Amino acid sequence: MSADLQWQILRKTSSFLVKSNGWTFTKEPLNLTARNSFKYSGLANEKAIGITADPSGKGVVFITKRTKYARKPAKMLTKVTLSKSKRDVSRSIRKICTKTNYRCDLKDVAVRRARAILNSQQTTPTGEGKRGEKKRS
Repeated sequence: MSADLQWQILRKTSSFLVKSNGWTFTKEPLNLTARNSFKYSGLANEKAIGITADPSGKGVVFITKRTKYARKPAKMLTKVTLSKSKRDVSRSIRKICTKTNYRCDLKDVAVRRARAILNSQQTTPTGEGKRGEKKRS
């Protein structure tokens, strides 16, 4: 089935849709922006990119959809864990998208999402000298 036909079917009846205050979002696992549009849809497109937080809390998981195994859901997704610095993760994502020519239009969006996840995983230092706290003597 063509991607356009799939999108026409899925765009209003997907089980991942979330509607709130006139906006329509989606909770698809391979959707980078949560927008309900054909460009970002992981279900309708043959090639899709997804980025999620690593369960260990140190890094991100870069997910790609393989078209070769479209009828085998267990083998359809390729997952790579990236747990280096923010700069190295960004470089790796850009390299994968550029070298393999895999959804180059989503390259910058994927980098932004990975950076946001890595920023949320950073811990703030605790201890003395925090602003706004009075020193006890």
